Amino acid sequence: MFISISTTGTAEHPATDLGFLLHKHPGKAQRFSTSHGEAHVFYPEASEQRCTAALLLDIDPIALVRRGRGKGRAGSPDFALSQYVNDRPYAASSLLAVALRTVFRTAMKGVCELRPGLAEQPRELTVLLPAVAVGGGEAAVEGSLVHRLLEPLGWRVTAAAIPLDEAFPDWGESRYQRLELTGTLLLSDALQQLYVLLPVLDGAKHYWVAPDEVDKLLAAGEGWLADHPERALIIRRYLHRRWSLANEALRRLELARLAEADDSEAEDLDNAVPQEPDLAPTQEDSEQQPAAEPESEPVADGPAPADAAEPAEKPVPLAQQRRTAIVEALRAAGAARVLDLGCGQGELVAALLKEKQITEVLGVDVSAGALAAAARKLRLEKLSERQAARVRLVQGALTYTDARLKGYDAAVLCEVIEHLDLPRLPALEYAVFGAANPATVIVTTPNAEYNVRWESLPAGRVRHADHRFEWSRAEFRAWAERVAAGYGYTAEFRPVGPDDPEVGPPTQLAVFHRGAQPTGRAAAEAHAPTPTSRITTTSPTAPTTSPTTTTPAPERSAPR
Repeated sequence: MFISISTTGTAEHPATDLGFLLHKHPGKAQRFSTSHGEAHVFYPEASEQRCTAALLLDIDPIALVRRGRGKGRAGSPDFALSQYVNDRPYAASSLLAVALRTVFRTAMKGVCELRPGLAEQPRELTVLLPAVAVGGGEAAVEGSLVHRLLEPLGWRVTAAAIPLDEAFPDWGESRYQRLELTGTLLLSDALQQLYVLLPVLDGAKHYWVAPDEVDKLLAAGEGWLADHPERALIIRRYLHRRWSLANEALRRLELARLAEADDSEAEDLDNAVPQEPDLAPTQEDSEQQPAAEPESEPVADGPAPADAAEPAEKPVPLAQQRRTAIVEALRAAGAARVLDLGCGQGELVAALLKEKQITEVLGVDVSAGALAAAARKLRLEKLSERQAARVRLVQGALTYTDARLKGYDAAVLCEVIEHLDLPRLPALEYAVFGAANPATVIVTTPNAEYNVRWESLPAGRVRHADHRFEWSRAEFRAWAERVAAGYGYTAEFRPVGPDDPEVGPPTQLAVFHRGAQPTGRAAAEAHAPTPTSRITTTSPTAPTTSPTTTTPAPERSAPR
């Protein structure tokens, strides 16, 4: 099993710098032990103009059988001799990928302490693989698989099929190809790509694929896998078609992509639910949080009289009242296809699925954990085929335009906008009202004036630790009317919960109807940040502050 890596150079930048990058001296032949044989590194040529490093993997077939029994293609014989007579010692596969990582581990990290900065310089590289196993039983993709996987990464691919037997051309071609790859890129990137794609091309692994393979894949794929057009195919084949691991890798990859675009940490994005959420379906969300969580909103209908002779009727939780108000607004609008933006753990999605009028619900949330919890609570795997066709849960950030959100009758932002930093609200406004542009948009948010009615909520505190702001009725109306005018909507306002004559309802709801003509000035203002003079921002632990002092964070789900 053989691979060579070549590069060219000049007197100022000699090709023998390849030895520094690989941490292997061009004047020496070195040997390394692997779990299945011996790996030999040597340099067939080493001059200023051209340098080639070669890795020869000498497989021990007995060690392969002993270590691989029951694992991978070598351990699942169709007949007894296949354990000893197979292509494993000859065709590049996961065995060579593991050898690359063993021998060139430091080079794969892009580290070169002896020549600082050298590893950050792209080089013209030529990689030769005389025999690569391609296909792995998927005949439909074998012909183009090499090009589909390697060309999007910037490689120029020369692939030649190896015949089954040169003496008998009528027998046709084998599943093996001779590959020559040429491109200008970092050596560390080239090694990481080969480490992932060699077993992907083969479609098999010589060892059992455990959950830690997801971590290896994402580490090696950092910087290129997320944007690869065949990332789903790569993940599925690398993880040997273990669907649970593949789905986990796809979720984590999408979360990492969103975090990078948002200039934040993935852990900050995916914190909408506990690390170990309750696996059992819960009862209707009552928003009964611990006393330290003001978001509990424990009573929506006011406290019972102290001298009541009989127990008062159990109040309807505010979260349930919100969902009822949203469903009524959607029913009145005649919406059949609905977006639940920031769907959290799926409480509103469940309520929407009970409405016969609603034929499709798309739940969107940035948190993979919240989506997984929603899928469990909705029991998606147990729904009938007809019911399952009505609902989809997808991961996405609401501050970016998304083609998947177009074409729906209505969109709901239930207790979402207050989780965004104020400077990011215009991005959400454009993504929802401008790009998605549904006929109806429903927005609910806390009414900051009502906070004084809760004795458990200290003065100057917001209802939930993640709220970036809470608006008064005037501030919410001003924002809604500006957005409506800018994007061609009209806005109407409704109370949710007891409408206190002094401070209003605990939740304020706006229904936007598309149809008005956007004004030129308002259309321009809709793309500008909301003036801070019209916003009251309260920190969870401090009095009112300027929006500029708030730590940026993406939207998160809260109790719905």
